Amino acid sequence: MTKLANSVYAYNETRQTFVATDLKIADTHWTRLKGLLGSTRAMFTAGAGLWIVPCHGVHTIGMMFPIDVLYLDENLVVVHLEQNVKPWRFTPIRLEATTVVELPANTVASTSTCVGDRLEIKATGKQTGAPEARQSSQARGTG
Repeated sequence: MTKLANSVYAYNETRQTFVATDLKIADTHWTRLKGLLGSTRAMFTAGAGLWIVPCHGVHTIGMMFPIDVLYLDENLVVVHLEQNVKPWRFTPIRLEATTVVELPANTVASTSTCVGDRLEIKATGKQTGAPEARQSSQARGTG
């Protein structure tokens, strides 16, 4: 994953609420392939998240807990969502999505996130990895 000096967050600008305050980024072949494999429910609690860049859909094969999934377009607008995806499932492929955010189960409901909501994804401190420019442009909706 990208090396971060501080954490990355996902903020729902439409609902004025944080979706994830400790968002990890999977932006390489290996980190996208690994995803949340090896994580436990205790490690993936409220505030956690995984931003998969690029991505059109996910699976939960090998996982031991359910997740919520937000599909985002290039402007970080939610174009589709899946709630409480159980282990050993496939989510739909959405070609209009450019990235996906995996969240602990029930995050979508607890934050009232809906299709059409716009997110801001941003580092709270200086980033040391290459995706900084992409993050910044996507967070501004110019990517």
